[in-house]
Amino acid sequence: MTGHASHDNRSGSPSAPSPGSSWRVVPTRTIAVGDTEFAYRSYGHPGGVPVVFLHHLAANLDNWDPRVVDGIAAGHHVIAFDNRGVGASGGTTPDTIEAMAADAIAFIDAMGLTEVDLLGFSMGGFVAQVILARRPELIRRVILAGTGPAGGVGIDKVTRVSYSDSIKAVLTGKDPKQNLFFTRTANGKTQAKAFITRLKERTENRDKAVTVRTFRTQLRAIHTWGTQTPADLGTITHPVLVANGDDDRMVPTSNSHDLAHRLPNATLRIYHDAGHGGIFQEHRQFVATAVEFLDS
Repeated sequence: MTGHASHDNRSGSPSAPSPGSSWRVVPTRTIAVGDTEFAYRSYGHPGGVPVVFLHHLAANLDNWDPRVVDGIAAGHHVIAFDNRGVGASGGTTPDTIEAMAADAIAFIDAMGLTEVDLLGFSMGGFVAQVILARRPELIRRVILAGTGPAGGVGIDKVTRVSYSDSIKAVLTGKDPKQNLFFTRTANGKTQAKAFITRLKERTENRDKAVTVRTFRTQLRAIHTWGTQTPADLGTITHPVLVANGDDDRMVPTSNSHDLAHRLPNATLRIYHDAGHGGIFQEHRQFVATAVEFLDS
C-alpha cells in the first residue's frame, strides 16, 4: 500500500518527529494507508531507528503512559498510531491479530520506514509477534510487555477478566485499568491512581474514544489468539526484551517466562508487586532498561 501525509504534518516528511515536543502536546497527524486514514503521533529524537508503539485492548493514542513515551523519546524517535477502526483512524476494526499486523505493516510502509524497533504492550505484543514472523527484515529489536504467545496460558480468559473487572470499576467509580493493570496491594492501588492521573496530562487535542464495537471486536481477536496452535518462536533471532509484572491477571506472567524461554535471543525483566501494567507502574526502571536495550 502507499500513503501520503495530511496537511497537519509540520515536519515535511510523514515519519519525521516533532522536535522539542512531549506526549502532552505532540500534534496528531494522519496518513492515508490505502484508502483509510490512520491517526498517529511522531516525536522525539530525530535520526536512528524509530520505535513504533503497538497498543493494548481498547486503547487509543492517549492511553500510553507519558513517562514511558517521553522517557524513550528523549533519545529515540517514537511513533504511535491508531490501527484501523481505533480512535481517530478510519475503517473497520479487524477481528484477528493477523489482520491487525497486516495493517500495522502497511502503516509502517506508508510512513516510508525501512527498519523499525517495536514496543508491543498486551494485544500489541501479539501483533508484534506476527509482524516479526511476516516481515523479519523490517524489524531490528522488539520489546514485548504484558503479553504472551499464541495459545498462551489464560489468554482465552481475557474477555471474562475484562468484563468482570470493568463492571467492578464502574460500580466503584474507578477507571477499569486500575483493576486490570495493577495489583490490589496498597502499593498497587497507589501506583494505579498515579497512572490514571498521568493519562489526563494531555488536555487538548485528545484522541477519539474507542467504541464498544471496537472493544468487542478486539476481544474476539484476543480470544482467537489465545486458542490458536502455538507458533514456532525458535525461528525468531531478533533481540527481544520481555517485561511484565509478577502478578499479571490479564495475560498471566507465566506467558512472559514462556516467551523468554522460547525466543532464542530474549532478555526477561519481571517487576515485583506489579500487574499487567508493570511497565507503567515501574516506569523508571522500565524506561532505563528499554533505552539500554534499544541502544545496545
